Amino acid sequence: MQDKFEVGKIVNTFGIKGEIKVALYTEDINNFKKNNKIYVNGKEMQVENSRLQKNMLILKLKDVNTMNDAEELRNSIITIKRSKKELPAGTYYIADLIGLDVYTDEGNLLGKVTDIYNTGANDIYTVKTLEGKEVLLPAIKDVIKQIDLQNEKIIVHLLKGLI
Repeated sequence: MQDKFEVGKIVNTFGIKGEIKVALYTEDINNFKKNNKIYVNGKEMQVENSRLQKNMLILKLKDVNTMNDAEELRNSIITIKRSKKELPAGTYYIADLIGLDVYTDEGNLLGKVTDIYNTGANDIYTVKTLEGKEVLLPAIKDVIKQIDLQNEKIIVHLLKGLI
């Protein structure tokens, strides 16, 4: 399991006072509250202020006070430490699921999880098969039977028509 998660990428400067524009990889902007610690290219930094503007986060970091300071951070990845609080049962961090082996409930290796995206109704797991094909599996109880992070595997039931 990862100890840090990518939550955004600095894509540009904003204004002349050291603010930056961040493309978010998360819906949870609580990570960017005043005085929170984030990591920019692995270096710990403190949030002074943040606000949403047109699907972008405008972020002011302590000790980044000029446009030149902000420009040096362009294209940097922002990470946060894994939360100490437990997730509700049956929920997982996407980063923990990417790369897990996927087995059918008959014991056959199907492939590896390469991506996960949300459709609104449920998540969709993209699995790259041993043959190199991509299979899309809905994250519903009828399909995802078991997620075993400790043994790095997911057991699925393939409903008729999924493959």
